[in-house]
Amino acid sequence: MTNLPTRLAVLGSPIGHSKSPLLHAAAYRVLGLDWVYDRAELSGSELEGFITGCDTSWRGLSLTMPLKRDILPLLDTVDPLVTLTGAANTVLFEAGEDGVTERTLHGFNTDVYGVTQALREAGVGELNLVHLLGAGATAASVLVAIVELGARRVEVFARTPERAAPLVALGEALGVEIVVRPLGMRDGSGVVPDLVASTLPGDARIDHEFTEPVRAGAVLFDVAYAPWPSALAVRWQGTVVSGLEMLLHQAVAQVRIFVGGSPLEPLPDEASVLAAMRSAVA
Repeated sequence: MTNLPTRLAVLGSPIGHSKSPLLHAAAYRVLGLDWVYDRAELSGSELEGFITGCDTSWRGLSLTMPLKRDILPLLDTVDPLVTLTGAANTVLFEAGEDGVTERTLHGFNTDVYGVTQALREAGVGELNLVHLLGAGATAASVLVAIVELGARRVEVFARTPERAAPLVALGEALGVEIVVRPLGMRDGSGVVPDLVASTLPGDARIDHEFTEPVRAGAVLFDVAYAPWPSALAVRWQGTVVSGLEMLLHQAVAQVRIFVGGSPLEPLPDEASVLAAMRSAVA
């Protein structure tokens, strides 16, 4: 009987634009692993059925919108960042050692690591004031990351301000001041934030006016990367950090999990793995 190849995939909707298969394939080539990494268009209602259908050849999953919260009830264990953000983007399957015991599903959040590494590589140092666009699952991860980088006041702009309540609670837990405003509300303060972080889709219409001093003086971090440049990035005058950088670094942490079981344990010759991954999506 031929052994099945180790399988992984990224799940979400829409998923056709995802560059995760390119990133992971490049990493496993460098690591000498004959692993197969696919993609699958999936809604939240289909998630449990998909996981149930994964046989013992499956090692894990990457999750994107809208599944980062839908996965939580299906997990057996979660890392502290999942508990903090309420979102998991990585699932590791672990079979019982006897081959009979029911497998366990471990959830991780590598988005926080992806954001911090992307901003540090771009030379973003100590943050104070940040404007955060959006209030979904990714916004929670961005909030944790920018607090790690020193943010002390975050103004959240959301189309539906009520949806930002979990971010307010998260801000309280992190010891950071959160102010929620309607997306599109004109800022007449004249204050330029250190960073504007957008967690909105790249093709979304953003009826939000940024003054020329903000577009010239603040760093823009846009989690979107397809289409790129995003509508917001096109209008920016200062430093812009693409979501592709976040995707790259969170994928490195995912590969660490799939290979070694931990997001904290560096890969063998990780510099070469990172270079190959970056080249694959350049």
